[in-house]
Amino acid sequence: MTALHPPHAHADGLPDTFDVRVHPARELRGTLRAQPSKNYTTRFLLAAALTESSSNGPVRVVGVARSEDAAAMLRCLKDWGAGVELVGEDAVIRGFGAAPASGVTLNPGNAGAVARFLMGVSGLTTGTTFVTDYPDSLGKRPQGDLLEALERLGAQVSSDGGRLPIAISGPVRGGMVEVSAEKSSQYTSALLFLAPLLPEGLELRLTGDIKSHAPLRQTLDTLAAFGIRASSSDDLSRIRVPGGQPYRAERVMVPGDYPGSAAILAAAAILPGEVRLGNLRENDLQGEREAVAVLREMGADIERTGDSLTVRGGEPLRAVTRDGDGFTDAVQALCAAAACAQGTTTWENVFTLRLKECDRISDTRRELEKLGLSVSETESSLSITGTSSLAGDVVVSGHGDHRMIMLLTLLGLRAERSITITGAHHIRKSYPLFFRHLETLGAEFEYLKTDAR
Repeated sequence: MTALHPPHAHADGLPDTFDVRVHPARELRGTLRAQPSKNYTTRFLLAAALTESSSNGPVRVVGVARSEDAAAMLRCLKDWGAGVELVGEDAVIRGFGAAPASGVTLNPGNAGAVARFLMGVSGLTTGTTFVTDYPDSLGKRPQGDLLEALERLGAQVSSDGGRLPIAISGPVRGGMVEVSAEKSSQYTSALLFLAPLLPEGLELRLTGDIKSHAPLRQTLDTLAAFGIRASSSDDLSRIRVPGGQPYRAERVMVPGDYPGSAAILAAAAILPGEVRLGNLRENDLQGEREAVAVLREMGADIERTGDSLTVRGGEPLRAVTRDGDGFTDAVQALCAAAACAQGTTTWENVFTLRLKECDRISDTRRELEKLGLSVSETESSLSITGTSSLAGDVVVSGHGDHRMIMLLTLLGLRAERSITITGAHHIRKSYPLFFRHLETLGAEFEYLKTDAR
């Protein structure tokens, strides 16, 4: 491995921007503790800030993710007036309750969920502006369905055709409001964080084909952890949150991250060896927990003992056809398993993958074709025909997308010759120590410093 160890603030010890050359691995072997959940970290941090510190005291969020998304949430909460202190692996938050500062400009970077959650809460302010320094990624992602719901609640909204930059000004009223759930569950989650702090609360009616039920249940779980009462229909098409409820908690613990861990599990499945991954709750609400069942269905040898999973890799894998909507953030990692399986795997009902950091259907097809794979797509599906031999010796693009980088890294480990992934530093969005964790299992990488891009 080419060592690059200049003095640096990043936890991985690597430059601000770099490409990575992935060398083939004979096996992966060792034990890891799953990183803290990105999705729960951002939710817990926001709920902690919505807790009024003068009556509740500070909230300690134990074991927070150290990803760019978490940093974006902390930065925005601080700009809004929260007290933020990092103590070891924890974050101690002195919240502003129902009174985030007005007249503030927030920059959530490239963190879509962070931006949307904060847009909902901005209805409590008399003016918040949202900008991004990622105009070609977050700047292109649609926010219109959330903005329309906020307008129906009385907010004044201006935007660039439903995209950033966006200005939102309250106050908003409670009551019943419809919100489209066709493109993202995050619009609904944004309104759920706002709801208990409105005198009348909110009765949410979700319209269209509801996407990603699991993240909605994580939001409701977060509200419950902070003492908020809510009720919902079984299909989540109706959710009621009574008003006038304060957020209350002293200490909450972040569970392990299933979306990022899906990549480690898939890597362990497609290569010989034995990998044990801890800190993954068996009954976790993260939809990407289903990746374990999918890998088992494909033939992977995975054994659970309490909160730990042990993968004995190198078993032959077979293709599957699955509805991927419930585990969208694991689909790209599972594409690596599909690329090494016998037959053609199809992920159905995954249109929302087109609305992520990149188009995770078309862009994934293009990158996998560079590696010699046979891939096809429809508007809402992706099909991959597996192969027993990946040649490698090619440069592929990470598309500024952490999940794409994970997928391509896994295939590089399995290829006959090395592959180079451009823009690999974008892994930090959700899993800063991804490459370092794989190194502890025996993987070998070269880090190639680049100019900013």
